[in-house]
Amino acid sequence: MSTTQTDRLRALLEPLAADAGLDVEDVKITQAGSRRQVQIDVDADGGVDLDAIAEFSRLVGQALDDSDLLGSAPYLLEVGSPGAERPLTEPRHWRRATGRLVKAQLTEGGEITARVLESDEDGALVEVQPVKGRGRAKERRVAFAEIAKARVQVEFNRKDEELLDEAEDLADEPDVLDDEAAGDGAADAGADA
Repeated sequence: MSTTQTDRLRALLEPLAADAGLDVEDVKITQAGSRRQVQIDVDADGGVDLDAIAEFSRLVGQALDDSDLLGSAPYLLEVGSPGAERPLTEPRHWRRATGRLVKAQLTEGGEITARVLESDEDGALVEVQPVKGRGRAKERRVAFAEIAKARVQVEFNRKDEELLDEAEDLADEPDVLDDEAAGDGAADAGADA
């Protein structure tokens, strides 16, 4: 069975990623002038931070240097995350998109824009957004087999309901910090007298 260089690279990366608690999402090898460019996207539950990407990049660089997978020609290694508008192609992508807005094209035609409420291995429970703000959002169960393709949508002006609720709760509470500061100041003034 013949495998491509990208397949062999993925086979090298998968165990390294699993040990680091990451998933390999995409692997690309392209020619960039006299060098090859190796691009790897990784992700994890809760996302990946720069430290995790830097450590994984170091491990991959060492593994590539120790193997003959890319031969002796120079290469440029880029390790990153899938990005904000990532495609949702695996159940884990949907799980990681819980709370996010997605746009999905359906296999039978049509398109929905919905917020992911929860997901499992077969599909997702979503809250379908009303068209042009008319009406109410409605919950709908969508099987992954019904979805031709889907992407996370970037929201620049989303008002996170939990944060708004917390802010309202804090606004209703008396300002304990000011009361404590006044008490401390009064005690200090009395001590100086």
